[in-house]
Amino acid sequence: MANTAGLLTQQSFGLETKVIPRPLANSINLAVSFTDQSNDQVPTVDYSLLFSDDQNERAKSLDHLGKACQEFGFFYLINGVEESVVEAALKGVSDFFELTNQEERSEYSKKNSRYRIRWGLRSHAGENREYLKVVAHPEYHCPTKPAHFRDAIGEYFKGMHEVELGLAKAISRILGHEETYIEKEFKLEAGFDVCAMNLYPPSFKSKGSIGVPDHTDPGFFVSLIQDVNGGLQVLSHKGNWVTVSIPRNAIFINLGDHMEILSNGKYKSHIHQVVLDNNRVKRISVATLHGPSLDTFVAPAPGFVDESRPPAYRGMTYKQSLELNGSDEIDVQSSLSQLRTPLAV
Repeated sequence: MANTAGLLTQQSFGLETKVIPRPLANSINLAVSFTDQSNDQVPTVDYSLLFSDDQNERAKSLDHLGKACQEFGFFYLINGVEESVVEAALKGVSDFFELTNQEERSEYSKKNSRYRIRWGLRSHAGENREYLKVVAHPEYHCPTKPAHFRDAIGEYFKGMHEVELGLAKAISRILGHEETYIEKEFKLEAGFDVCAMNLYPPSFKSKGSIGVPDHTDPGFFVSLIQDVNGGLQVLSHKGNWVTVSIPRNAIFINLGDHMEILSNGKYKSHIHQVVLDNNRVKRISVATLHGPSLDTFVAPAPGFVDESRPPAYRGMTYKQSLELNGSDEIDVQSSLSQLRTPLAV
């Protein structure tokens, strides 16, 4: 993470406010103006304020989240998962890559959906990273070495699942539905979550400038933490590549393909990529794709469809959409372009 111990920088919708001590973060309402977006700054959402006992504060925070989802599609989330849990998870991933040898890691290179743990190494012009993918939910799978790795990552997944359910409640209310709407539509209690733990090389060791090529991600949303800022870029509504620099004690949230489909395009799944040009040191990221259950049929919901807004996407089960490109559910590859109807193209 950035070296800002004890401090939190608020960057909200093109407005950068002063650096404040972290203990004040819980009491500050981050629902600021959306009028200045000239610099495409990533908005910041305080998770705790979405459930404030102060009705006025909660309403402002929900409005802020709604604008972040509709006008951006991505945001930094603070006060979601405890900082110590996030840091322990990142250390666990670092130790996995450092304390195991490649022969041990290659044990998980079998590419079959029956194996819920998958390791891979990419080193060419189009992609440069070593990764470990695991199914995080509804059943948790993880290597047993190093000894503390499984527990550290498991605690992070547990915290993020609680955040996922909380965001589902908040966004459901923003969309004018009961709190359990998205949770029921996506069957999130049995939701299929896959985590990709990535090790990116420094630029002088890579075989090209691309860590991961541009893409969108399936699911409800993807959450990301990283140990060093730089590399991840998101394409904004305005067509600008925005560099993601996650503030300390924050998690980056990017809405997924199936939230775009469910809302019939009201919320967008944004293209993003990882570049290595500025990587002076290796970088670790933990990206978790939070999806519906595999058997959930996802299509534009009736509340987002009318004569002026016909369905812009074909419906199918989450599992079918993950397999549409010839891959499997562990690869979690996007099929959004294939699911768009002719009217939406």
